[in-house]
Amino acid sequence: DHKAIEDILLSVFRFHHLTVEDCIETRNQPKVEAFPGYLFFIVHGVTPDKTTPTDFVTKELDGYLGENFVVTFHLERFRSIKEVKTLIRSTPLACQRGPAFLLHQILDRLVDNYNPVVDEFNEQIELIEDEVLLMQNGESSMLERIMDVRRSVARLKRISTRQREVLYRMSHGEFKQIPENILPFFRDVHDHLLRVTDLSESYRELVSGLVEIHFSVVANRTNDVMKTLAVVSAIILPLSLIAGIYGMNFENIPELRTRYGYFAVLALMGLLTLALLVYFKRRGWIFQSERAKETHVDRTDPEE
Repeated sequence: DHKAIEDILLSVFRFHHLTVEDCIETRNQPKVEAFPGYLFFIVHGVTPDKTTPTDFVTKELDGYLGENFVVTFHLERFRSIKEVKTLIRSTPLACQRGPAFLLHQILDRLVDNYNPVVDEFNEQIELIEDEVLLMQNGESSMLERIMDVRRSVARLKRISTRQREVLYRMSHGEFKQIPENILPFFRDVHDHLLRVTDLSESYRELVSGLVEIHFSVVANRTNDVMKTLAVVSAIILPLSLIAGIYGMNFENIPELRTRYGYFAVLALMGLLTLALLVYFKRRGWIFQSERAKETHVDRTDPEE
């Protein structure tokens, strides 16, 4: 019940009403703000069971850090919080370093959970790259996959970049709620998230390259089709010319009355077609494999 939760946060903890509104509204970007007696933060964790390289899904974690408390608010379960609870139950000494260190434990695990997802992005991008190069035609499904990955990478970069700014502020002594001796631990989490941000940037460039490769492959396939149509047209054109000449409505065409004129014209058409095919093949326009193309280039290289 959101109303009951709101009453607890406002009446019991006496948190600022704007922060409580941010807790209830779960479509916020990562941020951190200082208030008298506590700081308020919003971070995002990945949703492993829902996240794929084509659909990057996160869940929001809101929290408050004071001198002697950590309060978290979330509508979905977080593995990082569950692990920290288990740690506290098994090792009560885990709380002795204070609430800031406890928050570090949560954020450290939350950021580490990004790593498997980031690695999966890399595998998916490499797989799509191989499939694009082997693509036989301009498959719309392939372009849709690329664009889905592109959107997911963009969201990963946007979330990780803003979250990195939050951890940077937390790790550089801006807030009195985080003691100086705990700052190195927050800087370590910041470094882990920095890796995620850097990888997301490189993935964004790779996916942009995939889009260009896709259109290049489609253009090459289109060029092959146009070349085939051009060759067919080049063969049909002289045959149509011959047929047109002997199809004219003139009575005094000598070959029309010869006994074997019909067969002679067919033979001429066949020889002309064969000659054109041989010519096109020698020019490298048809019936040429990739190895034959490389051999043709080697033979025409004056240095070899």
